[in-house]
Amino acid sequence: MSQLLFTSPARRLLTTALLIGSTLASPLAASDNPAAPGFNAESSDLEAIEIANQVMATMGGRQAWDDTRFITWSFFGRRRHVWDKFTGDIRVEGVDRDTDEPYLILMNLHSKTGRAWTDGEEISDPEERAKMLDRGEAVWINDSYWMFMPYKLKDSGVTLRYLGERQMQDGRNAATLQLTFEAVGRTPENKYMVYVAQDSGLVEQWDFYSTAEDDEPRFQNPWHNWQRHGEILLSDNRGDGGHTDIAVFSDLPPTVLTDPAPVDWATLIP
Repeated sequence: MSQLLFTSPARRLLTTALLIGSTLASPLAASDNPAAPGFNAESSDLEAIEIANQVMATMGGRQAWDDTRFITWSFFGRRRHVWDKFTGDIRVEGVDRDTDEPYLILMNLHSKTGRAWTDGEEISDPEERAKMLDRGEAVWINDSYWMFMPYKLKDSGVTLRYLGERQMQDGRNAATLQLTFEAVGRTPENKYMVYVAQDSGLVEQWDFYSTAEDDEPRFQNPWHNWQRHGEILLSDNRGDGGHTDIAVFSDLPPTVLTDPAPVDWATLIP
């Protein structure tokens, strides 16, 4: 095994990525995976940043991620999302757990404007509509992190630290990264430990801590069953549950993100 010749976890992951084949044509330099404005590079470990860059490469590369436009998925069978990465338009539909009423939200994440419906009726009251749009943004932030976290390792407000090599719940070895946050998102007090498997070069487990001071995780979940969608890799398995109906599109009818009429996904997904 050639990767055993390297002592650096980042170099082992690079070798793994190269051995995987088609997902990576050449090593990814830091310049190929620039950090988002506000990423705390000064307090982050160089080795952690290198590992984050190699994870991006193994998933298909930064260019492939940036070029991916439309993504849809269902979060644990609760909510269906559609996201236009280029414009920030989203469609969120589900069933309210308290009232059992279906709801639909069409909005833009940047402008925070949009429309909302409950039980088929559009919400016209500005105050109630604002509450629903806030709800749409909140569930999107949560659900998208459960879907795309490995693509967000160098996001705004993130500090990355390398914590060494550990075993995952399934017994495999992994390089571990700690993610903490500052002045970003709705729960900046959270902390995550992310496990990058040595044999795949992919994130295959995370541990969630309610606060950065916590010593024990609130929960642990696998990130399994990585599959190619379009030009990128996505994982759907989170242990006892996971995502379904994942699809990537280069184009979608504009009505998907503007019209409350039901979407006939059977005609859109090959």
